[in-house]
Amino acid sequence: MEALAAFAGLLALVAFVDRWSEPAVEDPAEPDGLPAVVGRPTLPSPVPTAMAVPGLQPRERSPSPSPSPSDSPTPVAAPMTLAMSRADIPETVDLTSSGRRDWLHWGRGGADVAVRKRDGSGELRDLGGKGDRSGWDGNQELFRWRDGAPVRSADPTPDGVYVCGRGNGFELAVVADGQPRTVTAYLGVWMARGRLDVRMSGGGPSRTVRLEERHTSASTQVTVRFQAPKGTRLVFTWTVEETFTPHCGNVGLQAMALR
Repeated sequence: MEALAAFAGLLALVAFVDRWSEPAVEDPAEPDGLPAVVGRPTLPSPVPTAMAVPGLQPRERSPSPSPSPSDSPTPVAAPMTLAMSRADIPETVDLTSSGRRDWLHWGRGGADVAVRKRDGSGELRDLGGKGDRSGWDGNQELFRWRDGAPVRSADPTPDGVYVCGRGNGFELAVVADGQPRTVTAYLGVWMARGRLDVRMSGGGPSRTVRLEERHTSASTQVTVRFQAPKGTRLVFTWTVEETFTPHCGNVGLQAMALR
């Protein structure tokens, strides 16, 4: 009996060990036949994650957006500079040489006649002024040119124009082009004090100079070196500030040259 009991116990032990050594049931396979394991590549989602762009081919990228105006470089405006000097007018002035870009001469043929450089830049402007202009052919300084219109050339001529009376005078301008330029105005007075104001049309630096002669006539050339943004006007206002005679104390103008 003891041997039979020992044999039965041995059978029970073998059955127990065999039960725990059976292989575990495998995880079900994925629909494509591959087991689900860590690190498996993810397949593309059938649902798009962003709106499609019409006309794009596979692997193409959407075009980069154009830069906004604020992203574009801001152009740098020309600096405003203004320097003035004065000197005696030479005995004879050659406008063809001194006004390589442009020049104007007044009084040749009458008070209302202005001659300017033929095919010049047109940057010199006569804006008029206050008072009536009169012609005068007795100036001490002489002017000549070889490239004018409507008068093509002139031997040295003393012609000019003048305006009488306090507060009256001339207004002239030079149109800036953004580059450093030099303009010279040839001015005079007779028994008067003249005031020349030079300023930029858009604000900025300005200069003033006076010329006075109480008993007879006087003249001067005023040279202005300037730079301003394209289209800005450099404005000259040449007026009678005071008179010293009841007989037409005046300011005079002969020419203007730009180079």
